[in-house]
Amino acid sequence: MGKKLSLMALRSLIINGERKLLISAAIHYPRSVPAMWPELVKTAKEGGVDVIETYVFWNVHQPTSPSEYHFRWKIRSGQVYKNCPGGWDVFNPSDWTHLLQLNGILVLFICFSSLSFQLCTNRGIPVWLHYVNGTVFRTDNYNFKYYMEEFTTYIVNLMKKEKLFASQGGPIILSQVENEYGFYEGAYGEGGKRYAAWAAQMAVSQNTGVPWIMCQQFDAPPSVINTCNSFYCDQFKPIFPDKPKIWTENWPGWFQTFGAPNPHRPAEDVAFSVARFFQKGGSVQNYYMYHGGTNFGRTAGGPFITTSYDYEAPIDEYGLPRLPKWGHLKELHKAIKLCEHVVLNSKPLNLSLGPSHEADIYADASGGCVAFLANMDDKNDKTVEFRNVSYKLPAWSVSILPDCKNVVYNTAKVTSQTALVEMVPDNLQQEGGSKAIKWEVFVEKAGIWGEPDFMKNSFVDHINTTKDTTDYLWYTTSIVVGENEEFLKEGRHPVLLIESMGHALHAFVNQELQGSASGNGTHSPFTFKNPISLKAGKNEIALLSMTVGLQNAGSFYEWVGAGLTSVKIKGFNNGTVDLSHFNWIYKIGLQGEKLGIYKPEGVNSVSWVATSEPPKKQPLTWYKAVLDPPAGNEPVGLDMLHMGKGLAWLNGEEIGRYWPRKSSALGKCVTECDYRGKFMPDKCLTGCGQPTQRWYHVPRSWFKPSGNLLVIFEEKGGDPEKITFARRKTSSICSLIAEDYPSADQKSSQEAGSKNSNTKASVHLQCPQNGVISAVKFASFGTPTGKCGSYSVGECHDPNSISVVEKACLNKTECAVELTEENFNRGLCPDFTWKLAVEAVCS
Repeated sequence: MGKKLSLMALRSLIINGERKLLISAAIHYPRSVPAMWPELVKTAKEGGVDVIETYVFWNVHQPTSPSEYHFRWKIRSGQVYKNCPGGWDVFNPSDWTHLLQLNGILVLFICFSSLSFQLCTNRGIPVWLHYVNGTVFRTDNYNFKYYMEEFTTYIVNLMKKEKLFASQGGPIILSQVENEYGFYEGAYGEGGKRYAAWAAQMAVSQNTGVPWIMCQQFDAPPSVINTCNSFYCDQFKPIFPDKPKIWTENWPGWFQTFGAPNPHRPAEDVAFSVARFFQKGGSVQNYYMYHGGTNFGRTAGGPFITTSYDYEAPIDEYGLPRLPKWGHLKELHKAIKLCEHVVLNSKPLNLSLGPSHEADIYADASGGCVAFLANMDDKNDKTVEFRNVSYKLPAWSVSILPDCKNVVYNTAKVTSQTALVEMVPDNLQQEGGSKAIKWEVFVEKAGIWGEPDFMKNSFVDHINTTKDTTDYLWYTTSIVVGENEEFLKEGRHPVLLIESMGHALHAFVNQELQGSASGNGTHSPFTFKNPISLKAGKNEIALLSMTVGLQNAGSFYEWVGAGLTSVKIKGFNNGTVDLSHFNWIYKIGLQGEKLGIYKPEGVNSVSWVATSEPPKKQPLTWYKAVLDPPAGNEPVGLDMLHMGKGLAWLNGEEIGRYWPRKSSALGKCVTECDYRGKFMPDKCLTGCGQPTQRWYHVPRSWFKPSGNLLVIFEEKGGDPEKITFARRKTSSICSLIAEDYPSADQKSSQEAGSKNSNTKASVHLQCPQNGVISAVKFASFGTPTGKCGSYSVGECHDPNSISVVEKACLNKTECAVELTEENFNRGLCPDFTWKLAVEAVCS
């Protein structure tokens, strides 16, 4: 028998006859590797997740033409082999879905059209489709609809064959078509309206037996469920009153772009948004992302989105729980589940508790009662009266009372542990253990290598020329300088002026790098203006234009171009020389790319030069070394702080673009983030003046026991001797709890509703990976201040704090310390709210 799935008016999905409040987590299988999948699923499940949302990546599975589908088969049966022409090594979405099914996880809204990949290059649509004559994306266009339906049908049939829909007994409970099209539909006029209606009809006609949803689709027809994407969706209402309230994208952080500071969304605010959503009748909530992972290779979009797709998600890019966010949300999920039955079997009663303060109360026929108490004031704490009991509500917080009496959770009070996670350097080890790395180098020619691809007396669009087969396009020409030019006699330098639609550029004159320029994540076009060295006679001008991911948002985004639009040289006797209509010679890509010298099977296609001292600050240089893997079993990153910009591979696997470009947003960053008030991506920025991304994830499964081929292509010059691996390691675990924090033992959440008010708050510590607590670095019961790694003793302090914590925790994997009079001397400062702060080390 298949899973029975239906909709309950106003409230929820019904699965196998049970009404459910569902917590969903976005984890995208191509942004991690199969070796990581089991642990990612385990960590999500331990975090209280019921459902995992994933995309089916159209551009990954049909990258080169409509006649080829690329998959890897079959992980679940123990047989992993490649069926991928052109050397592709990608994943089968059915394998990922089967893994979730084996772990008792449901699957939410597989996005069959792949049009919701707003942060995947070209929005997840294969580039070849743009070059099918007459095609316009995302409107009432025959070609686009034909290929979209063809791909959708192919994937639906693949899932049906594997019996993966809930109607067949499988885990897929919802499917999605399109994404946030409502923001752009108006630009396409009536064609946009017709396309949106067609997309819904096409999806429903697939007869999957599960509902289809459309996100931010303001004119969605009644055959689908319209849903919300935002930082907050508590006020969202479905178009049709018989549809459940679903939040398909709750952004727990934000993406990063090269050259910009890093955004952070506090755990307290994420929790507040989720609690408010369920308080106001929400039924399904999905974190986009719960694990963001990595944009391996050149898959990042934007343009300028980083190789890291960490998203400050509850599980970090490397697969580790991000604390305290993961733990704080885990406790929230437990609290919500305590309320599930009552909330889904009653109607809410809203009660005002004062300006910006309210309660939503659910009471069922059996006497069950649930209350959500909310303080929407973003500055002031408030004590409210509810059912003749006083409750203190911190600003911008929700308290959850699963019995209308006891607070088991408050979104602003983080009771779960936090941690210090560091990237610990691990110097590259030559194969065999030698620390003296034997680098070999190959230098690209600046300009045309081999035969030219074509010539033209004008500029061509970069993307239309490369069709995204490479980031690189050479524009080359020459200019003859007469001996009578004044700048030669006076030792002056003429100025090269270049206008480009994006994204980046390196300018060479006579094989020498003259300078670089680029756009950024908010404005791709840029101007290059730099003095250059010219000689009397013929001068070769070679301009390397680069893309950094394709456009992935906006109306008609597939028509956004890149590349040069104007080249001039200022400073000649006769004024400025315009080279724009000179004879330009073009070459697509790099010689090393064409020969595949980053792959084990192609590495000997060129003559490498061995050197004990690899060149530094040398542009257009390939570096390779054969290495042992880093020690230990922690996740690994490649530290590229001292390199310029380029690409990296390990054993032929694409690590991705690296660019330790520093953020220029000085003065916009904060040292402490105030969780109170509505979040926007520029609210809590860090890393000003620092590289946006320094470390690049290298999955452990890519390493062999020895003989690992590391290949780097450096565009503008760096110091390869300073490249290191780094192991991502938890250096300390911490907790800071106050006596007025919710007292429910969330490790026994099923009992939480019956806990009485005499239960004391506790510090809970747990070492990762079954380690044990080997030392207590700090402990203070009293009024400690600070944060993990920098706690300090306050005005009041129990001198026995460390000994109490050591007795409870040393040599244990996990421990709990209650804030009780049996453990601590509360009489030292009776007028204070007591806290306990602990920092411990695991080994």
